[in-house]
Amino acid sequence: MLLEHLIAQYGVLAVFLGAAFEGETAVFLGGVFAHRHFLAWWEAAAAATFGSFAADQAWFFAGRYANRFAFVQRFLKMDAAAKVSRLAEAHPSGFILSFRFIYGMRTVSPVLIGLSAVPALRFVLLNFIAAVIWGVLITSIGYLFGHAVEALFGRLRLHMHLLIMLVPIAVAVVLAAFASRRWVHHRLNTISAPQRQENQPQ
Repeated sequence: MLLEHLIAQYGVLAVFLGAAFEGETAVFLGGVFAHRHFLAWWEAAAAATFGSFAADQAWFFAGRYANRFAFVQRFLKMDAAAKVSRLAEAHPSGFILSFRFIYGMRTVSPVLIGLSAVPALRFVLLNFIAAVIWGVLITSIGYLFGHAVEALFGRLRLHMHLLIMLVPIAVAVVLAAFASRRWVHHRLNTISAPQRQENQPQ
């Protein structure tokens, strides 16, 4: 099959670029492809880790050193910009470790952290730790999912694997969006509560 040949030849590069520019879906598929032996699991996990790390470092340094550029200014006008800034200022280390797990905030977050006072070395170290956790976790989920599909339905052709994956991926995206919005809303309420109390008349 042409698809299987392309994955065997360019699988690691595809996972790296997918982790950098797309996100969880490409890395999840990398885990499934590893289960099908188109590439080794450690190759998929490493590609996911370094793709995510490289992209977020690039966005961080864009915010830190290229903040006058038009594309950076566009990030500042996004609806999520104020929320991200408040979370990053209130919990810098925790936010650096978790922002790639929050649906809809992956790209804007490192840019806004770059605009903050967080030291570059601190971001590099925490970003690498988070990228390793994220890359290994999502790749492993894809690998185990491929194993579960094979256990339930037998060794199907690759395109059937992909079709079966559409449902859990869609469900996961919806649940992640709902959970991340609730978490962000809760954190913002926690952060803004002391400010509201300070502004109340004595």
